[in-house]
Amino acid sequence: MLLFPVPAGQAGQSCAPAHVAPMNDLSEGILSAFSLILSLNPDLLEIVWLSLRVSLTAVACAALIGLPAGALLAIVRFPGRTAAVVLLNALMGLPPVVVGLVVYLLLSRSGPLGVFGLLFTPTAMIIAQTILITPIIAAVTRQIIGDLWRLHREQLISFCASRRQTALTLVWDGRFQLITAVLAGFGRAVAEVGAVMIVGGNIEHATRVLTTAIALETSKGNLDLAIGLGLVLITLSLLVNGAVFAVSINDRERRL
Repeated sequence: MLLFPVPAGQAGQSCAPAHVAPMNDLSEGILSAFSLILSLNPDLLEIVWLSLRVSLTAVACAALIGLPAGALLAIVRFPGRTAAVVLLNALMGLPPVVVGLVVYLLLSRSGPLGVFGLLFTPTAMIIAQTILITPIIAAVTRQIIGDLWRLHREQLISFCASRRQTALTLVWDGRFQLITAVLAGFGRAVAEVGAVMIVGGNIEHATRVLTTAIALETSKGNLDLAIGLGLVLITLSLLVNGAVFAVSINDRERRL
């Protein structure tokens, strides 16, 4: 058996792996995060409230645009419809930073909408999120209404229903599925960071939301608040996914 000498000054040193300290920091951060949440930390509540306000407003605006647009593409036949559908599907994968850059250029002082002074405000963040999630809601709506149109087309034609009546009937029939599309848009909006960072600026007490705050607090080494915000964001994502699952189960049972 070979014996290797122990270098001077290293005798008695611990052989514990280097990752123990970070793991301890993580557990302490999680405990501190729960303490912040349970104590209803004002900074945490302010960030959560702004995130919900921005995302819910953006989802409402996107639904007002995306639901009628998707229903129109599903029912009405017009020249260039195929190209419009392809474009809509492509817009579902819009890079958030590109959307943020375009909105920034539009709202900057030298831009066409600069006179309104919307840059680095929650309104600018709502505009960016609306642009991002409208194609998602519209594309999913087109698919849902298209399937229902193929299923009920002959019946609606026999009733001599107008296009408006047809659209309203199909939207009502697919309302639970359309709620799923809207919830999917909310999930995308609340988790967005790139676009809102560019147009919002991550200004404290003004435009700081969950995702941008997590990025900032992590870079500052403030892991307690970062983990607390992360837990809130994960909870919101779980609630959205749970709502989507409940809606889909309810719709499936209704159809059986």
